[in-house]
Amino acid sequence: MSFEAALIGAAIHMLFWEKLPEWGTWFNRFIAALPAPLRTLYVQWRCPYCAGFWIALCLHGATGLSTLAALDDLPAFWGELATPLGWFLDALVTAVLIQIVVLAINAIRLPAMRAAMLKKEAMKARDG
Repeated sequence: MSFEAALIGAAIHMLFWEKLPEWGTWFNRFIAALPAPLRTLYVQWRCPYCAGFWIALCLHGATGLSTLAALDDLPAFWGELATPLGWFLDALVTAVLIQIVVLAINAIRLPAMRAAMLKKEAMKARDG
């Protein structure tokens, strides 16, 4: 099992749905300028599993990365369906891992932010 595709996919998901909208107005203007069907897809694919599936398919096609190497060589009885089926199943597995990574990071984020705020308040109270 390889985690490269899942980590890259989680990074892409976090970039497009969490960070770019915060980095100024250019990205939000870009999304607003897209045709309505593409804007709808962007809004609906906030789910790390849904977006992760398509990110994983694109990553596999662009880089050849796969999460489960066994899905690269499916039995011969699948014939011409072996390659698309392998990509599809691998994207499903990778999407699950992307969702786990994003959920884990979000679970860690809140306590970390709270601790940082408490530390800032303590430093301010000490200095003030």
